[in-house]
Amino acid sequence: MFSYRHAYHAGNHADVLKHMTLVACLNHMGQKDTGFTVVDTHAGIGTYRLDQEQARTSGEALDGIVKLAAALNGRKDLPTLLQAYLDLVRSFNSGPQIKHYPGSPWVANSLLRPQDKLKLFEVHPTDARLLERHVAGLGKGRQVEVIRKNSFESLKSLLPPVSRRALVLMDPSYEIKTDYAAVAATIQDALKRFSTGTYAIWYPVIARPEAHSLARKLKTMSNAAGRPWVQVELNVGVAASSGPINPRATQLRASGMHIINPPFTLAAALRESLPVVLQALREPTGASWDVTHGG
Repeated sequence: MFSYRHAYHAGNHADVLKHMTLVACLNHMGQKDTGFTVVDTHAGIGTYRLDQEQARTSGEALDGIVKLAAALNGRKDLPTLLQAYLDLVRSFNSGPQIKHYPGSPWVANSLLRPQDKLKLFEVHPTDARLLERHVAGLGKGRQVEVIRKNSFESLKSLLPPVSRRALVLMDPSYEIKTDYAAVAATIQDALKRFSTGTYAIWYPVIARPEAHSLARKLKTMSNAAGRPWVQVELNVGVAASSGPINPRATQLRASGMHIINPPFTLAAALRESLPVVLQALREPTGASWDVTHGG
């Protein structure tokens, strides 16, 4: 149950997609003065060092944010959303090299205003302790709260927020097959409690029936609730094999986001940014991106 550590995957292409989408949603929400609450259901440790053992072991950031930042360094013609995401990541680094990567909690925290709140769920014992230590270092008091509870069971206690404005980011590891059903059930319940909230659900695109059915279920669920949605997928393709054993071939190659009640500008912003992202990150075979919307 506690085998997954996001430190091994921080800054990979899935994080690029997830955090670019998060930046778009939060920047849009920040255009109104009324405060909002951000809920991260699987927070990890908040911030990551890409030059430490865990990130170096997988090397996934080298094919993700490190590769992207290097390829686009110095360009002045980037789409607005992609530029905003890269500026945020670079704000955590003193030089051109990307050694520090902000996880979802730190992306959200960077875009908080005094009237906004951040709730961070984390149950992994080691990661929860590290997250609490990192959050304490922010010095923001009760504005940023770590909650050591199962978010699938406890999210309902936060909905609806007093301000009636919230974004829920749900991004479990899906290492446990039951996570797929838990995501669908939790979002279904959340929509009944707080139908106007923004829900951003990350999922892997892999050859597993549960993964394929989750993407379909989320569309069906959004339509049944009468809520607008955007679904985006990014596939960086397959690396050319350098020998009989290719370790990179076992890494996640594609992932998606389903956003319920998205900013009305989100689909267009993603369609503008993803071709540039894919040009920088694509492998020789099978790379693609797709954005659909409804409601």
